[in-house]
Amino acid sequence: MQAVIGKSTERYEGAEPDTRLDFRRIVQARHQISKVFRDTPQFECPALGDLLDCELIVKLETANPIGCFKGRGSEVVMARLASSRGPNAAVCASAGNLGQALAYSGRARGVPVTVIAGTSANAAKIDRIRRLGAAVELVDGDIEDARERAREIAANRDAFLVEDSENLDTCEGAGTIGLELVEGFDRIDVIALALGGGALATGVGHVFKTLSPATDVVCIQPKGAPAMAMSWRAGSIVTTERTDTIADGVAGRFPIPAVLHDLLAVADHVPLVEEASIMTAMRMIYRHARIVVEPSAALGIAAILEDPSRYRGKRVAVVLCGANVLVDSFNAWMQG
Repeated sequence: MQAVIGKSTERYEGAEPDTRLDFRRIVQARHQISKVFRDTPQFECPALGDLLDCELIVKLETANPIGCFKGRGSEVVMARLASSRGPNAAVCASAGNLGQALAYSGRARGVPVTVIAGTSANAAKIDRIRRLGAAVELVDGDIEDARERAREIAANRDAFLVEDSENLDTCEGAGTIGLELVEGFDRIDVIALALGGGALATGVGHVFKTLSPATDVVCIQPKGAPAMAMSWRAGSIVTTERTDTIADGVAGRFPIPAVLHDLLAVADHVPLVEEASIMTAMRMIYRHARIVVEPSAALGIAAILEDPSRYRGKRVAVVLCGANVLVDSFNAWMQG
């Protein structure tokens, strides 16, 4: 595969999909993001591609200080917050990765951060959030309960509420991943993206539908946390009473209407995958690409495993969006 060196998207003028996002803001966002989160490794992976019968491109969003893609969005949030005349503190709900990202970016810019998490959140992620200097409050329940508490704090204190995916900065920061992929390769047939709240899917999807509309945008959820996929299929909000998946990073129950609107404009296919496929995908990524990923980051490979004919012979890019996983859990999932 030949990378296209020096292809620029800075001066692009053209049609965009009908979303809340703006291509020019995504281009500007890359200049607000610290270099530790930008220009992450992206490469063809023949060892995995040969097994999956496709030409596989890996975009490695774990190679940064917080081990996930959310630093891109948090950098944009904090850059704008630090230069505004509004609140000088931030609050968010997080299962772990967004909290780490905001804590890192807030500390770098002197902006206090409070992170609300459910008691079921990954303990290692919560510990890292505290080590990065953020205040942490745990509430009974899951991420949706944490979101409710974060909204209360924002309403009663002088703190800016960062709603992952609803806040455009988180989506447009994530969109810079798409810029790097489009600039780095002359053609991508399919881009496979983990789908949780929607920041990664809508941000990267917006870029591809603007610059490479022929690319098939596939956004994947686990069957144990299907609310956004079900909403996309229905064309309206569908909620669920519970989630049951090892992919905690994408386990939401209440999709945000504005984010669903954006997803409807950019996603071509939204499959649901089995837990067994997620674990198999994690093992394949580790054994054949020598990369440790959390379950959410394996959704793209899981989708290929479950529907191989859709991807056979194509150039497929997968975004490995996080590596924050408990060692004991990872070792257990590697058995098989």
